[in-house]
Order: sequence, then structure tokens, then C-alpha cells
Amino acid sequence: MSLPQLTVYRHDRRKRALITLVGEIDLESAPLVRVSLERCLRDGIRTIDVDLAPVTFCDCSGLNAFLRAAQQTTAASGVLRLHHPPTTLARILDLAGCGFLLLGLPYGHLPPPLGGTPAAPLPAPPHGPVPLAPALWGDVR
Repeated sequence: MSLPQLTVYRHDRRKRALITLVGEIDLESAPLVRVSLERCLRDGIRTIDVDLAPVTFCDCSGLNAFLRAAQQTTAASGVLRLHHPPTTLARILDLAGCGFLLLGLPYGHLPPPLGGTPAAPLPAPPHGPVPLAPALWGDVR
């Protein structure tokens, strides 16, 4: 049995959750992201902040999971925001032109492309430091 490539930490505060993802998000681990975010909605969470600072890689399957979660969250009158996306995801968001949907930036005010002038950092998620304990990890099928 191999070690999980992605671990999900969750810290709830009323109807708000801070989800911290640690590891790599790809075709194998994207279902774990999807399930974790859907579980927040089922639990009544309506504001979801996703901290991606510890994510070392994210491909288009991760983007798809975030876009689906954003659509479901919006349909439930909620908000999903990504914080500190890794370089790989920032590049995909830039190419796809959909950062405004996930980063909380006004349309047309996306961070510059890679190699351009750095954008101002996104604000930290609204929760203070919290101890991390895995909420989910491993394979979800």
C-alpha cells in the first residue's frame, strides 16, 4: 500500500470552513478534493476557503474539481475561494481565464502571467493558525 499523495485538513467555524490541502492534486487525488468539498456543503458550510500553500502540484483535473465545487457552492448560495495556488494551478488558471471564479478577483484583474510582475498576495484565509489533523486522505472511489 502506497502513502497517500494528498491529505485534506478541515477546520470549521460555524458555516465557514478552512480546507488545507497538502500534497499533489492530479487525476488520482482530484476525487478526494471533490468529495471533501461536497462534504462541506452537505454539512451546511456555505463559505469554503481552500488553502493551497502546501500543494506541490495541481493539474487540470484539480482545476475541474475546484470549478465543479465552486458551481455547487454558488448554487447553494455559498462562496468557495482558493488561497495561495501553486505555480502549476496559477498557470492553468491564467491559460483558462477562470481565476476570477476561484480566486475572488474581479474579472479582468487576474494575476499577471508567469514571468510577469508578481501580483499582490491574496489575503490569508480568515482563520487564525489551527492545528492540523487529517480529515480525509487516500483513495476515494
